[in-house]
Amino acid sequence: MHIIIKRLKRWLVRAISVFLPEKQAIALDRWRRGQEEYRKYRLCDYVFASYGKSGRTWMRVMVSRYYQLAYQLPERILMGFDNFHKLNPAVPRIFFTHDNYLRTYTGNVDSKKDFYHKKVILLVRRPQDVAVSQFFQWKYRMRPAKMAMNKYPPAGSDTSIYDFVMDPDCGVPRIIDFLNLWAQEIPKIDNLLMVRYEDMRERPEEEMKRIVEFLGMTPDEALIRDTVEFSSVENLRKMEKENYFWRSGSRVKAKDPSNPHSYKVRRAKVGGYRDYFDDEQVARIDELVNTRLSDVFGYSDAPQPDDKVASGN
Repeated sequence: MHIIIKRLKRWLVRAISVFLPEKQAIALDRWRRGQEEYRKYRLCDYVFASYGKSGRTWMRVMVSRYYQLAYQLPERILMGFDNFHKLNPAVPRIFFTHDNYLRTYTGNVDSKKDFYHKKVILLVRRPQDVAVSQFFQWKYRMRPAKMAMNKYPPAGSDTSIYDFVMDPDCGVPRIIDFLNLWAQEIPKIDNLLMVRYEDMRERPEEEMKRIVEFLGMTPDEALIRDTVEFSSVENLRKMEKENYFWRSGSRVKAKDPSNPHSYKVRRAKVGGYRDYFDDEQVARIDELVNTRLSDVFGYSDAPQPDDKVASGN
C-alpha cells in the first residue's frame, strides 16, 4: 500500500508542478522527497549518512553482501530501506541519506538535531575527490530536474571541471559546509561511527569489521573476506556492465555503457582529483580545504599519491 501511495504522490506532484513557477515546483518536489525521507527516518534502526559521491553505493553493496551471506538472502538485490528487513526481521531497517531533503522537511537546516538520538554511521571522503566525482555525476548521470533542484549548472552547460569544483553551490565550498556542520554536531549525537572512505580503501576488512560490530553483529572473518572480494572494483564494474543488480533499479547501472565516465563505479582513486588540474589549481583547491575544513576528519594535508583503484563512486 505504501508503494502505491508513494507513486501516486509522485505523480500528483509532477502533474501539479506543470502549472507552477519553477521555484515553487522545486520546493514542492523537495517537500515530497523530504516527507518520504521522514517516514524512513522515523522507522529506521540505523542511519547511514554521507554527502553524495562519498562512496555510499560501494558501502551499500558491502553491507548488502554481508547481510546476504549472514542470513541467506537473495543476491541480486541491494539493501534499500526495509526490503531486507521484510525478508528477515533480524536485519535492521537502515535509512541511507545525504541529509538533503530531510532537514528541509523538518526545518533543522542548521543542526543535526534529527540524528541526536539515532544510531548513525557517517561516511566521509576528502572534499576534493567528492567534488570531482560530483562533476562527472552532474555531466553524465544526473537528470535535469535534479540539477535544478540542487542548484547545479543546467544540463548542457560548458562549465569547466575547475569552475564546478570551486562553485559554492555545487563544489568544494558546499561540501566543506556540509562536513563542518557534522563536525560541530558530532558531540551531540548519542551513538555515531565515523568511517572515512580512504580508510576503507586502505584496510577494508578492518573497517568492515567496525561497521558490522556497530550494526550489532559479531564479525565473521570469512564473511568479511567474501564481502571485500565481492565488492572489488573489477567485480563491481563487471556487474554494472551486466546490470547485475537490475532488481534495484539504476543505482548500479551505467547511463551509457560506451562511456566510462557514465558508470557509477568510475575511478575511485584516492587523491585522483589532482589528475584534472594544473599545479596552481590544485594549490588553490587544497588551500580552500586546509583553511576551512574542520580538523575532525583528518583532511588538512594533501593526500599521498595513490595509483591503486578500488571500488566506490
